[in-house]
Amino acid sequence: MARKRKVIRNRRRKEPNRRPLVMALLMTVIVICGAVYFLERLKVSTPEKPAEKNRTEERQKMPSRVTESPGVMEDYSSIVPTVPGTLPAIKRKKPGHGAVAIIVDDMGNSKREADLLLGINVPMTFSIIPGLANAREVAEAAHRKGREVMVHIPMEPKGVTKKPFEKNGLLLDMSDADILMRLRGYIDAVPYAVGANNHMGSRFTEDRAKMRTVLNVLKEKGMFFIDSKTTPASVGDTLAREMGIHTAARNVFLDNDQDVAAIQAQIEKLAGLARKTGSAIGICHPHKSTITALAMALPALKSEGITFVPASELTR
Repeated sequence: MARKRKVIRNRRRKEPNRRPLVMALLMTVIVICGAVYFLERLKVSTPEKPAEKNRTEERQKMPSRVTESPGVMEDYSSIVPTVPGTLPAIKRKKPGHGAVAIIVDDMGNSKREADLLLGINVPMTFSIIPGLANAREVAEAAHRKGREVMVHIPMEPKGVTKKPFEKNGLLLDMSDADILMRLRGYIDAVPYAVGANNHMGSRFTEDRAKMRTVLNVLKEKGMFFIDSKTTPASVGDTLAREMGIHTAARNVFLDNDQDVAAIQAQIEKLAGLARKTGSAIGICHPHKSTITALAMALPALKSEGITFVPASELTR
């Protein structure tokens, strides 16, 4: 029996003591958990970097695609540049007031052009060439949106044989009866038209007798006349005023140069003139570059105090 007890005591001496190892492992786990907890607390308390904070706020403010106006954003996606710096910046002038009328000539060829211009949501006057494929549809679309409609009367330019000119246009060698017939046909072809201006006409508008024939019809219909001033010798606005017809003349052509930056500069020129004199009339065309420039410039000018009005409001 004594021998058996001695053997058991010897075994216990040979077996290693596991308690210190377990305690060491337990302390290691505790230290690691404490370090993880400290790092998490440090991350939470560290302020967000300004640039990251700004980007987060911008994402929160940015509306989702669902809230965007249907159609308008998609239409402009192929027109308005989306990469910053693609156009030279225009020096902004001090905010000021003034009334601006923008007439878009040569309308009636494309319904899409009309939709894009209407999507800018700034009052513009559509001057529609009678006889174009979509003249009536464009006039009706403009009217539905509350936009003013005009007849863009094709009139003989200088060097007419060397320039593309509408076959249904007014020529100086036409009789008054033929002019009257064509002009009344123009007005019938453009519904909701309340005024007119000349398309080309650098030769026709210098002739008082022929212009009187045209203006008599406009007076009979209660329509106003805007002289596009394609020649400085035009008698259109002067004669209209003499006849008691509400009239005005174009101040600035916006897109003779069909570069977006150049058109923006002309728009700024128009706005500056309106600030200085109280009002100004600009004429442009539905070119892709023009629509881009208008979409970029007009809302900004409106926010600065420029008032956009129909062309009729600047006649007298």
